[in-house]
Amino acid sequence: MPSTHLSLHYHLVFSTKNREPLLAPTARKRVHEYVGGVIKNMNGVAHAVGGTGDHIHIAAGLRSTHCLADVMREVKSESSRWIHEELRFAGFAWQEGYGAFTFAAPDLEAVRSYVLNQEEHHRVKTFQEEYLAMLQRGMVVYDERFVW
Repeated sequence: MPSTHLSLHYHLVFSTKNREPLLAPTARKRVHEYVGGVIKNMNGVAHAVGGTGDHIHIAAGLRSTHCLADVMREVKSESSRWIHEELRFAGFAWQEGYGAFTFAAPDLEAVRSYVLNQEEHHRVKTFQEEYLAMLQRGMVVYDERFVW
């Protein structure tokens, strides 16, 4: 084949340190926009960024040259720096780890809707319940003692 064709879509999830609800509704939209900009500046596509006061979801398209660990390190460090400097949240930090799940291009609209409607979704399900369900659906082997 003379050229490369790919469709790499990720549903990324990470939380504030100790899942503290530090992202107030007034600041949340700006944080989500900034996170989307970080991905765009890395030549990725932020299909959607959403979340609640204690965590963020991202639906992103990445390139074959992206290393997922590098993308996540950049997104978290750049957004944390911006949150400290721009929003003046002195004690803000992201939790160390993250979740990353792939999805097929035909599922993009469903994932986008899920990511953008986190507030509504969490009226009936906690972040912990949601994340454990994502791990199970993704067939990720985990020990719950080390998830939180």
